[in-house]
Amino acid sequence: MADKKAATLPRKPYERELLRLQTELVKLQEWVRAEGARLVVVFEGRDAAGKGGTIKRVAEHLNPRVARIAALPKPTERQRTQWYFQRYAEHLPAAGEIVLFDRSWYNRAGVEHVMGFCTQEEYRRFLRQCPVFERMLVEDGIVLRKYWFSVSDAVQQERFRRRLDDPVRRWKLSPMDLESVTHWEAYSRAKDEMMVHTDIPEAPWFVVESDDKRRARLNMIAHLLGSLPYHDVPPPVLELPARPPSTGYQRPPRDLQTYVPDHAASL
Repeated sequence: MADKKAATLPRKPYERELLRLQTELVKLQEWVRAEGARLVVVFEGRDAAGKGGTIKRVAEHLNPRVARIAALPKPTERQRTQWYFQRYAEHLPAAGEIVLFDRSWYNRAGVEHVMGFCTQEEYRRFLRQCPVFERMLVEDGIVLRKYWFSVSDAVQQERFRRRLDDPVRRWKLSPMDLESVTHWEAYSRAKDEMMVHTDIPEAPWFVVESDDKRRARLNMIAHLLGSLPYHDVPPPVLELPARPPSTGYQRPPRDLQTYVPDHAASL
């Protein structure tokens, strides 16, 4: 663990490069909108591998009308009777949109398989159909990028412990997360099997080493940007208009409105 901590990227260069990359993400967004492109980015990996924090940094300065996060809850009883990929297909982007999948259809290859939430027949069918499904997406013009965030067992446990003691992050830790500790090898086996079947030329997997969250965020964003042929789209020329002269309108007295108390004054 000492080596891991020594390898942590210092905050100042991290924040400087993150801002530069986020500026490029805004350019990417405008290119997607101008070109009518459809971009899907899949974030997968073990619990506490840093997916959520990376997604937050990717989307932080983007227009939520263009770039949205798809984080689906567990399926309803009705959805359980649908074709497995159906509820995910509903969230795919239209022209000029970006969708960031915070976990995706790969739930079936991971937690559902390991924890017994699907049958062996459903699991095997997924491994057969997933490459076909993704080839169909790419053939239809969707740009698909898949990232697997890889974290060591020691770092995962350390992050779980911190979440247990942190009141603002405690919600991130669920009983299912803790189950992953006792099923570490089973998840490893499931991930390797998943890669064998779904690491295809049309939609390859890209592994992000995420023991250092700062490095993982920068590396993933830089790779995404470098993998796309985006270019700077000049924004429309805007001018701030002059405020017109007053027509004599008088606003009502302030005491007729209810204001939020100045809590900050008590600090």
